[in-house]
Amino acid sequence: MNDEHDDRTYTVVMNHEEQYSIWLAGEEIPMGWNEVGKSGTKDECLAYIDEVWTDMRPASLRKRMDSAQ
Repeated sequence: MNDEHDDRTYTVVMNHEEQYSIWLAGEEIPMGWNEVGKSGTKDECLAYIDEVWTDMRPASLRKRMDSAQ
């Protein structure tokens, strides 16, 4: 499908490592991922992720690095 004309609704999901992705709304969320409460167009969801996901490192790596300091 051409992204320029994608009028479907997506939901933002996050895994246990606090990594984000989007998933087509209404579809079963894959195991290991949970909805974070934001849904909208693809652009809206990606903009939300861009705003909140400020550290791309997995949570386990961040914790390990923090404990080594």
